[in-house]
Amino acid sequence: MLEQIVSFALRQRVLVIAGALLLIVLGVEQTKQLPLDVFPEFAPPLVEVQTEAPGLSATEVESLVSVPLEASLLGTPWLDTIRSKSVPGLSSIQMILEPGGDLMRVRQAVQERLAIVATQLPAVARSPVILPPLSATSRALKIGLSSSTLSQVEMSELARWTIRPQLMAVPGVANVALWGQRDRQIHVVVDPDRLFQHAVTLAQVQAAVEQATSLVTGGWVETENQRMTIRHRSDMSDPRTLARAPVVFRDGIALRIEDVADVVEGFPPPIGDAVIDDGPGILLIVEKEPWGNTLTVTRGVEAALERLAPGLKGVKVDSTIFRPATFIETSLTNLSNALWIGCVLVILILFLFLFEWRTALISVAAIPLSLLVAILFLSWRGETVNTMVLAGLIIALGEVVDDAIIDVENVVRRLRLNRRSEAPRSAFAVVLSASLEVRSAVVFGSIIVAITLVPVFFLEGLAGAFFRPLALSYVTAIFASLLVALTVTPAMCLWLLPKGTSSERISPLTAALHRAYARTLPVALARPRACFALLAVSIGLSGATLPFLGQELLPHFQERDFLMHWLPKPGTSLGATMRSTERVGRELRSIPGVRNFGAHVGR
Repeated sequence: MLEQIVSFALRQRVLVIAGALLLIVLGVEQTKQLPLDVFPEFAPPLVEVQTEAPGLSATEVESLVSVPLEASLLGTPWLDTIRSKSVPGLSSIQMILEPGGDLMRVRQAVQERLAIVATQLPAVARSPVILPPLSATSRALKIGLSSSTLSQVEMSELARWTIRPQLMAVPGVANVALWGQRDRQIHVVVDPDRLFQHAVTLAQVQAAVEQATSLVTGGWVETENQRMTIRHRSDMSDPRTLARAPVVFRDGIALRIEDVADVVEGFPPPIGDAVIDDGPGILLIVEKEPWGNTLTVTRGVEAALERLAPGLKGVKVDSTIFRPATFIETSLTNLSNALWIGCVLVILILFLFLFEWRTALISVAAIPLSLLVAILFLSWRGETVNTMVLAGLIIALGEVVDDAIIDVENVVRRLRLNRRSEAPRSAFAVVLSASLEVRSAVVFGSIIVAITLVPVFFLEGLAGAFFRPLALSYVTAIFASLLVALTVTPAMCLWLLPKGTSSERISPLTAALHRAYARTLPVALARPRACFALLAVSIGLSGATLPFLGQELLPHFQERDFLMHWLPKPGTSLGATMRSTERVGRELRSIPGVRNFGAHVGR
């Protein structure tokens, strides 16, 4: 089979080389569309259901909301584990699915079951909400809003009605969560003493407020040719207008709301807050879809912020508080640099040893071609390019060129011997036989390298989730280089080498190494015991260094984002937590090198 593959590649060398160029073009285009992320997806697919129950304690939320919802969701297809968390005013249920479960079909089944059980929940509980599908590394960006001229309420309106809709329209964005939000409300603060003086009940005031702020239909007026809708307009967006609404009429005189209560602007009691640098602000957390491209989503969000900039006067927008795309950009830059450095070193070393630019060109062509074929395969599998995939490709960089170098060197040697032969054969026959001579060694060598990584594919837990993509990308690149060595390398050898191997020159570096080896070998053969002793000492020293080598799941990354979690004592108020967080922000920003600070508190 190997002979047939190599023979076909040599006969159809123009077609093979053209196909290789086409693969390079397709691979380059595909790299622009691949989803990019910082880490591989290390968490199983899940569906999360949250139910707000304002005013209920954690015990009441557990018994009245979480338990009925869990009972109704048991038996959902592909369900592996179900977990719930009940806190004051909120029930959160996480349904962890089996590997390979259809997330969209599970979400549909969950929605159908929730529609049935929602009618059995307490009246104070709101409708259960299925959170958008998110990945384990869904947070694509944290954006801080702060202002010295606008209040928290005004910034909340700006974030909710102007910024958030524009960011949600960016392709790949699943959700934009707002922290520190203060929704504008009109508060009617009733004075019990004034109620008693005017003999008015609290229920009458409540009914007056509801009537003044309610939206009712006005029907329509029908004419002979037209139907005109009657609109009931209630302009109660201002506290002063609501304050003048009547409560009761006595002797033709209206008793107004302002007579028994103070009507002021306010906001609901916050359950969460945000700190930007060392003061209050609004924190927007952009979450992407599991199949979203972190780099594309981040750049789309930043472009949307640039378009909004003229309308955000007086607001400081900081989109660098947490930006994983920076790490991805750095990784891609490092990969590009490694590729260029690797190609230059390979060209230099091959030229120094073989003293022939054609051999260097054929060998170097295997590097981008093998990596791009591996990327096309990973794309076909639906894989995400992340740190571990890039690490596998970079590690394979030094391996993918080996097969081509072995083949090229043997072809060059056989062509030179053929020229000195009394009955020289055709270049086609020489290249074919030379390629087949080393082909079995190349194939078995690649298989052995791949077998050494087979145990990685059986790792479980977090280690397996992180290292399986690295092993997959590495093995894919190795087999891609084997495919290139079986087809493209012989075709290029037949195309280029017969014209350029007539010289019998030996490179100066190779000649110097031969002379040094000729002097060293007799000395080593004369003292075998000393050589074995030196080998034993080297092995012993190597083994002695093992206890001093660190063991870590992941290497040290040069990240620019530092995440901390502060856990206050149970029962700590939101105000106390905010004061502690602001103090922490001031102290951290005083450290040289710290650029900015952002935190979200509560929920």
